[in-house]
Amino acid sequence: MSSGTFSSPLFVRRAAHIVQEIASPADAIDFLNEWPEDGRDRIYEAALTACFDAYKGRIPASAARKTFFRFGEQVAILEMQPPRCNGSLPACRAVEKRKYRRRSRI
Repeated sequence: MSSGTFSSPLFVRRAAHIVQEIASPADAIDFLNEWPEDGRDRIYEAALTACFDAYKGRIPASAARKTFFRFGEQVAILEMQPPRCNGSLPACRAVEKRKYRRRSRI
């Protein structure tokens, strides 16, 4: 694992049927920057700050992952398992491709 990625990805619900993989501080920053302004509170700010700090190498990615996880728990967007894909959607194909690459490295 490089310092720029999470030890394991988090999956968050963006909309009713859209789940996004968050695999790094950069992914988390992109997700948080799109969060509605009226939902930005202290835990949001803590998550964003931690992710920026991890992205810049000031703290470990694991600390940013923990903070982002807490944010996800508070706003109830965490998905405990990756989405099941039938391979027909581009996002599903990308997830399947990453799974294949991870298995082939072992």
